[in-house]
Amino acid sequence: MTDCLFCAIAEGKIPSKKVYEDDLVYAFRDINPQAKTHVLVIPKTHIGSCAEINEENSAIVARIFEVIPKIAEAEGLKNGFRVISNSGPDACQSVHHLHFHILGGEQMSDKMA
Repeated sequence: MTDCLFCAIAEGKIPSKKVYEDDLVYAFRDINPQAKTHVLVIPKTHIGSCAEINEENSAIVARIFEVIPKIAEAEGLKNGFRVISNSGPDACQSVHHLHFHILGGEQMSDKMA
């Protein structure tokens, strides 16, 4: 996708504070953190949202979920963390590139909304 913000970040065209990178996954600090620790984890390949996960790209998503606990451990999130992905307009997805928020470093609210 030519004008995708997260594709440009993954390609290094837009600066970010990198937390993790491998061949399939890129993770960076959110510029508007919603918790003490707030990291975004994205596939380097463009997938629009959770609604676009399929047999052809699900291995990339599996890799993301293999990486998330490693990032959480490196960030010192020993007491737990929350993983969120917004999909579509009703969920307020603001960037249409699949991404997972890792939130932690403090006691989270038990309410999801």
